Amino acid sequence: MNRARPARRAGWLALTAAALFALLALWVVRAPEHLLPADVGLHRWSVEHRPPAASAWARALTDTGTGFVPYLLLVLAGLYAGRTTRQRATVAAALLLCLGAGQTLRYAVMTLIARPRPAAGDWVTHATGRSFPSGHTTTAAMTAGLLIAALFLRGSKVPRTAVALIGLWGAAVGLTRVYLGVHWFTDVIGGWLFATAWLSLLTCAYLRRLGARSEEPA
Repeated sequence: MNRARPARRAGWLALTAAALFALLALWVVRAPEHLLPADVGLHRWSVEHRPPAASAWARALTDTGTGFVPYLLLVLAGLYAGRTTRQRATVAAALLLCLGAGQTLRYAVMTLIARPRPAAGDWVTHATGRSFPSGHTTTAAMTAGLLIAALFLRGSKVPRTAVALIGLWGAAVGLTRVYLGVHWFTDVIGGWLFATAWLSLLTCAYLRRLGARSEEPA
């Protein structure tokens, strides 16, 4: 199988997402009060449309995008993707490393940009740290991508429903951060772009490594 073309596409996607993230970050830094046009309106709408039941549901969903949950999901995905004990351990460790490295890089970028969160009086959940890019959003999106990758590692016949549900979960966690008042909408966009760039870079590196291995003499 020729992996050069998919690797190039993944590489270009990584560059495109990284460039868009950099442009968005620069816009955020240079904007008055670090706010972009859509941020204030969507934040105000969220604050004005939060019945208790919806807020409780959003808090429950948002909690799945941080802490031990993403790591537990990736361990289970690694156990599923591998066919032998060694493969399961290797895949699980690789997935955890990919997520951990991505989170570390995201935290460094967040600290560098240092965008303030919305006013704490509008929050209906706990939050710490700076605002851009959203940590929950980035973590959930990266986890979703790695979970889908694990499904493909297991076999070529991947249920579309599973892919759709995982992707929907990854996106929904990000949206709850705006609804709960702890992030601006552009924090979420930044998280999605960051995760896309990181996952695409990993995909490119993985495919290139497989291609190099296939070209080695037996």
